[in-house]
Amino acid sequence: MVRQAHSLLVRKTCCCRAAALGGAACIHIEEKNVLIQNARIFTMEGAVIENGWLETEGGRIRALGGMETIPAAAGDVFDAKGGSLLPGLVDAHTHLGMWEDSLGFEGDDGNEKTDPSTPHLSAVDAVNPLDRCFAEAREAGITTVVTGPGSANPVSGQLIAMKTAGRRIDDMLLKAPVAIKFALGENPKTVYHDRDETPTTRMATAAIIREQLLKAMRYRQKLLACRENDELEEPEFDYKCEALLPLLAREVQAHFHAHRADDIFTALRIAKEFELDAVIVHATEGHLIAEELAAEQAKILSGPFLCDRSKPELKNQSPVSPGQMMKAGLHPAIITDHPVVPVQYLPLCAALAVREGMEHDAALRAITIRPAEILHLENRVGSLRPGKDADLVVFDGDPLDFYAHTVFVAVGGRRVK
Repeated sequence: MVRQAHSLLVRKTCCCRAAALGGAACIHIEEKNVLIQNARIFTMEGAVIENGWLETEGGRIRALGGMETIPAAAGDVFDAKGGSLLPGLVDAHTHLGMWEDSLGFEGDDGNEKTDPSTPHLSAVDAVNPLDRCFAEAREAGITTVVTGPGSANPVSGQLIAMKTAGRRIDDMLLKAPVAIKFALGENPKTVYHDRDETPTTRMATAAIIREQLLKAMRYRQKLLACRENDELEEPEFDYKCEALLPLLAREVQAHFHAHRADDIFTALRIAKEFELDAVIVHATEGHLIAEELAAEQAKILSGPFLCDRSKPELKNQSPVSPGQMMKAGLHPAIITDHPVVPVQYLPLCAALAVREGMEHDAALRAITIRPAEILHLENRVGSLRPGKDADLVVFDGDPLDFYAHTVFVAVGGRRVK
């Protein structure tokens, strides 16, 4: 029998079989071809097309250009009337569908607070796509999100990248898992201090992460040795180690929850030790160490900052952070951390960053192509280019204007607004 470990060591590409093994998934939805015309097109890959058109076909972008080259319509026509056409917005860190709206414990599936190391837990088995916050995300033009477990455990579980339209999670996945979530700082300390169990210090939190990664490394080495020598006996099946095999192979990322500067550096230190493709989530004090992070070429998901300072490690929280990191040479994405900030306010978070010093174009990139690039999903989402998913949003004004409304939203070529 071929063990699951071997299928994880030798990854397959699309389509649905790959999704079952942790790879990218196809999106099975019906769509109509559409021609959007008279739009100010922000491709997020080049100059703005001041008055243009975009055509979809089979759920993908077929072509786009200036109005002087508009083709005959082969499907439905939508007149943007001078509005702004963008790729569907991307929120690279949420807990959408994990903490359901207007529910307490019954809808709380974001933290398994019984074991500090749970890499084998997958958001696929927790997300409720019928949570009304998905509809609110679509209404606001957010078509792709990363969602998953919270930060109670040092090794928290598997994050997934998914579209916001659909009824069945299996049909909404872009990549599952997209990352393993790790958590540093106050959250694990608080949870396990209340239980009088380890970890209650930052030292123990980091040690638990290292211990689990070392176990997985040794497990992987044994599996590889068995592949080279049939006479060797495979190690006893370890579900936690199995879950970490794609991480060690750099096929999925390590997303480190870290607010305080020292926790950010701990994350980078661990990532170097184990050669992980690391992303810093939150980086609340990132603006205080922007030069050091730029020297490390750190990948940053900045936010939330449209919320209260609910704990000591957030004392330096400020919407100036993404702009200051950008000025230091970083290219952060902006996130909501839904439900901390409701996901539909992602454009508002970007607008606030602009008010506090971030460039307008950089802020638009921070909620479109930049998160897609950080997540290695830029071949599918985040910009407008022929062949990419037809995830589209039209605003009736500047996308970062507080008074702007979405007037058209499509996910995978299917109009959802």
